[in-house]
Amino acid sequence: MGFAVLDERARVAGIDFRTLYLRRAAGLMLIGLVHALLIWAGDILVTYALGAVVLLWFRDAEPARQGRWGAALYGVPALALLLMAGMMWVSPEPAQADHSASEAARLALEEARRAEEVVAYSGGSWWDAVLVRGRFFIDNLDETLVFEVFALGIFLMGAWLLRSGAITDPGAHLRLHRVLRFVALPAGVGLALASVLVATRFDWETDGARALLAMSLMLLASPLMSLGYLSWTLRALQTRVGRMLGALAPAGRMALTNYLLQSLVGTLVFYGYGLGLWGRVPRRWELLGVVVLFAIQVAASRLWLSHFRFGPVEWLWRACTYGRFPPMRATSALTP
Repeated sequence: MGFAVLDERARVAGIDFRTLYLRRAAGLMLIGLVHALLIWAGDILVTYALGAVVLLWFRDAEPARQGRWGAALYGVPALALLLMAGMMWVSPEPAQADHSASEAARLALEEARRAEEVVAYSGGSWWDAVLVRGRFFIDNLDETLVFEVFALGIFLMGAWLLRSGAITDPGAHLRLHRVLRFVALPAGVGLALASVLVATRFDWETDGARALLAMSLMLLASPLMSLGYLSWTLRALQTRVGRMLGALAPAGRMALTNYLLQSLVGTLVFYGYGLGLWGRVPRRWELLGVVVLFAIQVAASRLWLSHFRFGPVEWLWRACTYGRFPPMRATSALTP
């Protein structure tokens, strides 16, 4: 949606959108690399930055076409994985008593890598963790590129929703929103529950069919639930509940900063160069910690934006995009 908003504003202002957007993507890529290598290996920003560049190819497509492309890019691979999982489930390959030498070597290497990661993260220094993160980043580039297809599908669906007016004028798209709320969301929840029934814990090496089936079901469930949540949120914003949801707006305006802060806090709490609580905290306390941290971030974001126009990382990202540092103080916008 951000892509579509910037595009429309650039068209109105007569600005060179492609150059501006490529600088924006490059800035996000830089932030993502810092995050992936120096803070946390589970980064998503690099994937987003790559997808943003590819998104430019669809800039001039009609909204409906963007939506169809988005659904196809996400849905077709997900359905293909589901079909493959079903075939593996119905007709499993006979168990092999022995692995080939090359397969055994690959499995041994993966186990050794996993053990090294646990040692580095749970008790190693910050530099030990950086080295493991760097190797993980390189080893998983192929998976990143595969996931890029799904990310691009989601991006295109978001651009379609905004450009079609479904977000800015939901009242003119009542039928679509009824489908999202009462069909897409229940279907997504059903698929997610089916995924949970198949498996929540699995080993890809010994039970690949079950793992792939659970993953495929959740892949299909996620966008359906997300679209349903989005539609219900839009509906809530038209009611008194919207005032309550407005309390979350400052955290949304600082989403990038808050995302990075969550990684920073999480690694400092669990990793060896921080408090070293890796494997020592029950899951229920981890969930409580997530809620508490986000509540603090909501309050801190409101306080920050009462003094400043942007979050600190958003400010740097904006500087990368426009080639200059924008005024930071909230009062500077009122200065002649």
